[in-house]
Amino acid sequence: MNPSQLPGERPRSVQPVARLRGEPRLPGDKSISHRALLMAALAEGRSLISGAGDGRDVQATAGIVAALGAHVERLAEDGLNVNYMVVSPGVEGLHEAAGVLDCRNSGTSLRLCSGVLAGLPFFSVLDGDDSLRSRPVARIIEPLRSMGADLCARRSDSLPPLVVIGRSPLRAIDFSTRVPSAQVKSAILLAGLRAEGRTTVREAIATRDHTERMLRSRGVEVRRESADESGGGAVAWTLEGGVRLSTLDERVPADPSAAAFWLVAGAIHPDAQLTLRNVGVNPTRRAAIDYLVRMGALIDEAPAGGRPADAAGSREADGVGEPLADLTVRTSELRAVQLGPAEVAAAIDEIPILCLAATQARGETTIRGAGELRNKESDRIAGVAAGLSALGARISVSGDDITIIGPTPLVGAATRTLDDHRLAMTFAVAGTIARGATTIDHAESAAVSYPSFFTELERLRA
Repeated sequence: MNPSQLPGERPRSVQPVARLRGEPRLPGDKSISHRALLMAALAEGRSLISGAGDGRDVQATAGIVAALGAHVERLAEDGLNVNYMVVSPGVEGLHEAAGVLDCRNSGTSLRLCSGVLAGLPFFSVLDGDDSLRSRPVARIIEPLRSMGADLCARRSDSLPPLVVIGRSPLRAIDFSTRVPSAQVKSAILLAGLRAEGRTTVREAIATRDHTERMLRSRGVEVRRESADESGGGAVAWTLEGGVRLSTLDERVPADPSAAAFWLVAGAIHPDAQLTLRNVGVNPTRRAAIDYLVRMGALIDEAPAGGRPADAAGSREADGVGEPLADLTVRTSELRAVQLGPAEVAAAIDEIPILCLAATQARGETTIRGAGELRNKESDRIAGVAAGLSALGARISVSGDDITIIGPTPLVGAATRTLDDHRLAMTFAVAGTIARGATTIDHAESAAVSYPSFFTELERLRA
């Protein structure tokens, strides 16, 4: 047993798969599910959220919303997704929680909730598990303090637990983020709803824009200023404070980060064809799909569900303003790719599984400026390098840069997930093409974002 293994837990073994066929069921988009719950709490009245992801992270946000005074009811669940009905007294009716707000393993819950709590005039404590307590919070504290909220954390305001004493109204700010982070941007914008005046967030590299789209769907004018209207490069987002959110019934699209595991599985497996339905293909979120196509992956993209498409070839998810598509991937011959810091930022959650794709690509892949991966649920640079090396991959790390030479046959081995859901799923996909058994410690961590991942893998094997 691995020394880090908890009593009663067993490493999961993945055997090579002769053939991959089918349509994996995908969880609802985790990023959108978090935001939908929080915005439902800010809007007075009833909101219905259909198809939300039911991983542990999203459950944490649902619990926080309920603790703050909104009624949260699970209407339907299937072990992967859930429908939520949220009835909220509105932002003015939310109240101080009776205890600590438990974010579990979810950095998204902590960061987005801190933005909401900054504008609520009461005392709150955000905490979580050991992994969350190693995640940096200074980048959240700085802008929210400048808006007038009182925040503090341990280790000289660098690590959770995070104490938030909110203020109403807040001061509007014009803030430039130092590190590309949609979560930091979203926290400031959510706090800006409770500020007097105009709040602006400036990014050197455009990050995912789910918060902005969803606020617009709820009646908030969010303005975008950018010299590059294609979505890349520097961008500024601005909103006026004092606007009340409208209630909304919405359907959450399938998570593109979860889809990336199957897209890589289908591309690197010698006998595969997989179809993924209703995947969110937001231009600020689809980078992993585009990088795989650059690498030579055979991915067909069609309007989701056979409905009429918009000019971009996709249709929008109900209520959330997000484009959707059906994706089909087949066995492919991949070639190496070079990704710079801006490209890494656009696909930060998918870098571990893209590293696996690179092990089967012809040539030398370089991934530069991936330092933000060290601040996730684990040090993902160290974790993915150690795991893929154990499987026989030629992968090296220099600072925050990763180099991978392929294609390399993989051989089953013991891998350590560092209790990180994305590493667990990456090593499981590797196991489908490795010779011999691949063992994965703490494989249950996949439930953070994708509760039925291993069930889907077994079904596709069959």
